[in-house]
Amino acid sequence: MKVDETVKKETLYIAAWCAVLSVLMQAVFLVIGYWDYTVLLGNLWGYSGAVANFFLMGLTVQKAVTKTEEEARKTIKLSQTLRNMFILIIAVVGITVPFFNMWAAIIPLLFPRIAILFRSFSLKK
Repeated sequence: MKVDETVKKETLYIAAWCAVLSVLMQAVFLVIGYWDYTVLLGNLWGYSGAVANFFLMGLTVQKAVTKTEEEARKTIKLSQTLRNMFILIIAVVGITVPFFNMWAAIIPLLFPRIAILFRSFSLKK
């Protein structure tokens, strides 16, 4: 399947915002004196999971628009379930693997929601 330009564009938007928020998070860890290599590795882990989850959602929507309404509903529902399991696995690994800082691995999973919030503000203008 060829990836639609809109999916690419929106994923890059999310990736850019997540990168900016990741840098800010790294700075906070540095300022409060808790920064070490585990923060960086955890951040990379969570960032990768968050962007991958958004990209997979975009692919699912791209695929769903070519189907009937009922097929699209089932496709979206299955995708959401699988992506939720994916995020759960990312979080559990981020918490249990000792070379990931737990918070630095989990917090980036929220970054796409923040990016989408900013996107909705900019679109209203």
